[in-house]
Amino acid sequence: MTRSRGGRTGAWCAGLLLAGVSAVVGCRVAGTDGVTPVPQLLAFLPWLLAPTGFALLCALLARWWTGLVWGIAVLGLLAWYLDPYGRTGEPDGPPVATLRVLTSNVESGRGTPALVPLIRDRRPDVVFVEECEDTCQDTLDGDFATVYPYRQAVRAAGSHGSLILSRYPLKPTAGVPGTLGMPGAVADVRGHAVRLQLAHPMPPLPRQVGLWRRELGRLREFAAAGRGTPTILAGDFNATQDHAAFRRILDTGLTDAARLAGHDRTPSWPARTASVIGAQIDHVLVSRDFGATAARFLRVTGSDHRALVADLTLYQR
Repeated sequence: MTRSRGGRTGAWCAGLLLAGVSAVVGCRVAGTDGVTPVPQLLAFLPWLLAPTGFALLCALLARWWTGLVWGIAVLGLLAWYLDPYGRTGEPDGPPVATLRVLTSNVESGRGTPALVPLIRDRRPDVVFVEECEDTCQDTLDGDFATVYPYRQAVRAAGSHGSLILSRYPLKPTAGVPGTLGMPGAVADVRGHAVRLQLAHPMPPLPRQVGLWRRELGRLREFAAAGRGTPTILAGDFNATQDHAAFRRILDTGLTDAARLAGHDRTPSWPARTASVIGAQIDHVLVSRDFGATAARFLRVTGSDHRALVADLTLYQR
């Protein structure tokens, strides 16, 4: 039977949509982030259900049965990869300390005025602030010098500055080298050494995917180097669990606190649309010494990221 013009159009539309989605899903299956635009689209993998569903409808209306089978297969793979990545469950051993961690990208300091009352309200024990330039750091130092007497910072302009604030004593470390500031420290949490590292690799912009991949690789090297020490790696990773480079960090033994608290797919960016559509690129990753009892993503006016607050429990091995 010859298809009508409308049927051919529907089949073409379905084919084009399924070809695009299949390329992205194929990279997810193969464990690679591919090349532009795949890394950018992988950040929104769950939302690819929408064009896949539309392609199925087009194939059905066009009576294109091959396309219908193709679409069902792609839909099944997308549904499979919606399942969160990483371990769950509490560590063995007795609890020795509880601590609250907050991470926030303040978009070159523009979110600082809103972050100050958020810190006062949530009272975290450790604060990671990305894109905290000189004015941001001066504001936080001035407002919280007594509450957070310990700090480690990379002072720089614009998006390059970053800051760690802590109630616990800190021993500075070299941090992780990157285009943007990524300071690190070792905290003394009630007699237990805890490695703290701020994460802020470059985003996977079209001409910077290689740089993004390399900087995530350096964060992986940091995570793998201290498997015997409790570790918190937190910040704006510019990556989701659907990126292979991010999963390699988790494969060192770290777990996403939001995953442990049941918020593995809650978007953190872009903040304006996060309640409708977005990607979870802000994370608090913890070693197997930690459990997480709660995670909340909170709006920070002036920033394009939502802040993440995680309640953690440190267990003795």
